[in-house]
Amino acid sequence: MRKLVDLVADPVSNLPPCYTAPLFRPLLAELLALLSALSPEDWQRPTVAPHWRVRDVAAHLLDGKLRRVAIYRDRHFPAVEKAPVSDVEIAQLVNGLNAGGVQFGARLSPRLLVDLLAISGAWVAEVIEALPPHDRAIFAVSWAGEGESANWMDTGREYTEHWHHQMQIRDAVGATPLLLQPQWMMPLLDMSVRALPYAYRSVDVAAGSSLVLRVTGETSATYTLHRDRANWHVSAGAADKPAATVEMASDDVWRLFFNAPVDRSRIVVSGDVALAEPLVRTRSVIL
Repeated sequence: MRKLVDLVADPVSNLPPCYTAPLFRPLLAELLALLSALSPEDWQRPTVAPHWRVRDVAAHLLDGKLRRVAIYRDRHFPAVEKAPVSDVEIAQLVNGLNAGGVQFGARLSPRLLVDLLAISGAWVAEVIEALPPHDRAIFAVSWAGEGESANWMDTGREYTEHWHHQMQIRDAVGATPLLLQPQWMMPLLDMSVRALPYAYRSVDVAAGSSLVLRVTGETSATYTLHRDRANWHVSAGAADKPAATVEMASDDVWRLFFNAPVDRSRIVVSGDVALAEPLVRTRSVIL
């Protein structure tokens, strides 16, 4: 498989590659400890994922892990009538697969869900750790606007999936800690902000314009979205004179990027409010 040398740093990002493969095993351990401590009532609690209870999110995680192993280890792909091309078609396919996985998971007991998550999670970690990070991934990261992605990018996307679904469960049952520490959040942020240039692709402003995202709280980070003559680019750090600045806590930014309800009054916008609005609508997940 050919290497995507040009995607070592992707063309709309001045961020370095984000290598998340070593995080899958410790993140799995956190998930298993969390689920093993849940009461029968906890498994039925609603989550911020629309129409999904805790057990549905766990079933979705299991389905995703099994699909990842089937595709990446065994080269077994879901049967589809036609390969999706547009963002809408990709979302329809993914949402259909997700619904089928949750429906199947309804047949499984909580104990069996945990047992199967432990087994499949170890398989996923093994598969991901074996991937050459700069070879071409089987799937591109569509929410970042990529037609082709390197394995490190696809792996990072998968990390954000595992992380944010575990957070949905933690949020639903009031579990602590909330995985907002830098070792978890910095990779999540570094991956998620790569959605911003694509989200701003239709925003036409003067070259040299910039927007700053400032994340505060247990994990603090700053990113700049900068417009050159042709494209938007994202980088770490703050521009000197941004047209707008968006500031929010780390416990809010994950909700924003992953389509959970956010109290807009907690998002502080200064400068050009209209320029900041697409950021507030950005999602680093297929909807």
